[in-house]
Amino acid sequence: MDLTARINKGNNWWKRAVFYQIYPRSFMDSNDDGIGDLKGIIYKLDYLNDNTPDSLGIDAIWFSPFFKSPDRDYGYDIADFCDIDSRYGTLEDFDQLLEQAHKRNIMVILDLVVNHTSIDHPWFQESRSSLDNPRREWYVWKDGKKNGKKPPNNWRNNFFGSAWSKDEVTGQYYLHSFLNEQPDLNWENPEVREAIADVIRFWLDRGVDGFRLDVAHIYCKDKQFRNNPPFYFPKKKSRGLRFTDRLMISNIMKLFSLPELQVRKYNQHQQETHNVLKGFRQIFDSYPAKTSIGEIVADDPALIATYYGQNNDELHMNFYFELLHCRFKARSFRRCIDLWEKALPDGAWPAYTLSNHDVTRVISRYDNDGQGDRKARLLLMLLLTLRGTPFIYYGEEVGMKEARLPGHDLKDPVGRKWYPLHRGRDGCRTPMQWDADKYGGFTGVEPWLPVGPDHEKYNVEMQQNNSGSLLNLTRNLIRIRKNMPALLEGRYLSQVDQIPADCFVFIRETEHQRLLIALNFSSTEKKVILKQFSNKAALIFSTNHQRQAGLTGSSILLGALEGCLLEL
Repeated sequence: MDLTARINKGNNWWKRAVFYQIYPRSFMDSNDDGIGDLKGIIYKLDYLNDNTPDSLGIDAIWFSPFFKSPDRDYGYDIADFCDIDSRYGTLEDFDQLLEQAHKRNIMVILDLVVNHTSIDHPWFQESRSSLDNPRREWYVWKDGKKNGKKPPNNWRNNFFGSAWSKDEVTGQYYLHSFLNEQPDLNWENPEVREAIADVIRFWLDRGVDGFRLDVAHIYCKDKQFRNNPPFYFPKKKSRGLRFTDRLMISNIMKLFSLPELQVRKYNQHQQETHNVLKGFRQIFDSYPAKTSIGEIVADDPALIATYYGQNNDELHMNFYFELLHCRFKARSFRRCIDLWEKALPDGAWPAYTLSNHDVTRVISRYDNDGQGDRKARLLLMLLLTLRGTPFIYYGEEVGMKEARLPGHDLKDPVGRKWYPLHRGRDGCRTPMQWDADKYGGFTGVEPWLPVGPDHEKYNVEMQQNNSGSLLNLTRNLIRIRKNMPALLEGRYLSQVDQIPADCFVFIRETEHQRLLIALNFSSTEKKVILKQFSNKAALIFSTNHQRQAGLTGSSILLGALEGCLLEL
């Protein structure tokens, strides 16, 4: 697809697209070294979309990082923003991937990881070399307290331990919001902003269609570097705590150094970050038909919504991650989505996902009762019928499960640090399951991570021609979505009155089309009365491929864990 064709899809193509997230290290290995690569992805593009009903039918790919990296955080510690790591291929391979994706009408967005760099990045190597190096102020350096024996303040990083590490070269501390091998860039420095702007232009000039912005809410920090307040010791409530209780909580905090035990008031969500994002948006808008989506983490949906900008002049989309933490209850999902819809400013466009490279896979997250398969079907219908852009994590379409790996197989630094209390994120990053072979068709040698559980059943080859498979359910829902204007651009209206317990019912409508989505989150049948919505309805799709009967009079009987799409 050439530039003209992409522009003809419209500047807002991303509102109508279904995205697919690929973790490149785990998607397809083309050279049998046990690691996925760019040529492997090219080889599998027809599976994603060859413009026939046999393909998955996605419209865009978000790639987790494949840039040059020492892989201490598996690609999220970048040593060169403008080069491909040799384990994945070359810039020429990327150009071929981009060309082949565009030929198939697949748009490409990259992971923009610019809160920090790798400790091996040449910028940091220069910055740490001396106090007066020209790049010293490209990172956040501070003198320690108590003659340099203590960190500058009490900030904790987002993995474990202090957010500060002392560098013996100059005796100062540098800030890192994650691993100590991931030093934070100093976004107060105009030279840093221009350098990253050049990185963005480098990839946009090469033809990419946008970016996912990693931890964008962390870019800027408090200029006074004030201590974060502890959340466990609020003044109004502390009077009810005995001294021994307060001491115990304080000692637990010191023992485990948990970042959750302080309110990160001063090292995230700073006002200056919005100015950085406005600058990014000006660059995006200077190119035709580009998009961006933010990884913004906060408990308050209204705070996340501010990252669209007051005039929709910051990010095009933002994830709302509360959907990943809902209990498997209709009211939990409805409340989450309704809160997000209410918080969004006029004209803002939401984005949703059920899984990603940092969380437990959805089919395992809710499989406490052995019904994970049926629940995954229901949630895929929810994802693909909501107002907003859906993101599908690789393997979700075949029901890949979370792997419980032994300690000696763990690669993620979080798992290696906390095992067996926490196994890290490797369980959701296992190789894509293409077939039932020993290594799942991913590679011909021992893969970098073991293949996930039950891959003999949960793989593409086994589900390809099974009309009732999760893979074909996903294909069919994507196809229906593309042909239903109300699903692409219609309003979202949550229904509460006269809805059976543990059912989530909502309307998607345009001026000329009105659809009803009814989702039964319970393990028993539920009757949904339709006459309050319309005198006439037609069943379009059910998550139960064996459903025989449609509507009974003015109602529909939903089976246990069944979802139905109706046209009113």
